[in-house]
Amino acid sequence: MTPAPFNTLPGDPLPMARAFWLRAEDGVRLRAGHWAAGGASGTVLLFPGRTEYLEKYAEVAADLNAAGLDVLALDWRGQGMSDRLQDNVRPGHIGSFLDYQRDVVEMVVAAQDLDLPRPWHLLAHSMGGAIGLAALDGGLPVASAVFSSPMWGIDLHGIPEALALALATAMARLGRGGHPAPRSGGEESFVLLDPFRDNLLTHDGRRWGRLVAEAAAWRDISIGGASNDWLREAILECRRLATLPAPALPALIALGDGERIVSPRAIRSRAAGWLGARLLELDECRHEPMIERDPVRDRFLQAALAHFAAAASP
Repeated sequence: MTPAPFNTLPGDPLPMARAFWLRAEDGVRLRAGHWAAGGASGTVLLFPGRTEYLEKYAEVAADLNAAGLDVLALDWRGQGMSDRLQDNVRPGHIGSFLDYQRDVVEMVVAAQDLDLPRPWHLLAHSMGGAIGLAALDGGLPVASAVFSSPMWGIDLHGIPEALALALATAMARLGRGGHPAPRSGGEESFVLLDPFRDNLLTHDGRRWGRLVAEAAAWRDISIGGASNDWLREAILECRRLATLPAPALPALIALGDGERIVSPRAIRSRAAGWLGARLLELDECRHEPMIERDPVRDRFLQAALAHFAAAASP
């Protein structure tokens, strides 16, 4: 595992993560990061969302470490410091959602090579929730799962799903599959474009400001809107996931009352059909419980830690 960079902003403490490079079987280079708790009682495999990168989870990883859990995360292919998948590196792009499972394989191999403490648990946010559900169906070796606003459907803001899929498919046929999809935000990071009052992620001004500072300082690891190919593949993957049986393990699924990025209907439908799943509905919460105001964030993290602990008990 060759060492990889890990960014900090002025005034940050020294990075607690050890970042390193992985190589997927198809040759794509991936950046992973390990936050070690010391004497940990288990490990959290953290699956980030679209546009995200290791550094965004430093605060969450510190909280999990303080609770006695190691954390392993990675930058998905096409974002963060992992290899981009086309010449224009700004749009969020993927050729097939199944390719993300190649990244999951390397993450599990790294966890084994590092001999990370067991049991392992899944913590997946947004797009990571789609990747995580697919990985569970493929046998991801975890004892429990926590999902934060999982992308099991997409809020298309009034556009019929069939129309969005048809448009994205048509753009790909016209050679514009790698271009930003309409209304996706273009090539710039949305946190540099959206005013705080209109953002869909959080009510917390300090944590929103941190995202803006990171996007401005680390433009090389941020990305813009989703490509037409990403949108097409995401819709198709959400449809496929809806047909899968519920995994046979306990799950905690968090949904904010202000959710406008993923589909609350799809989340509630999956939770209702999952034996052993609990739906945690959060008031005064937008898309990201882990960077919300402290009362909401604390409620989510306490519930997640209790869920992990219960699954780890004999």
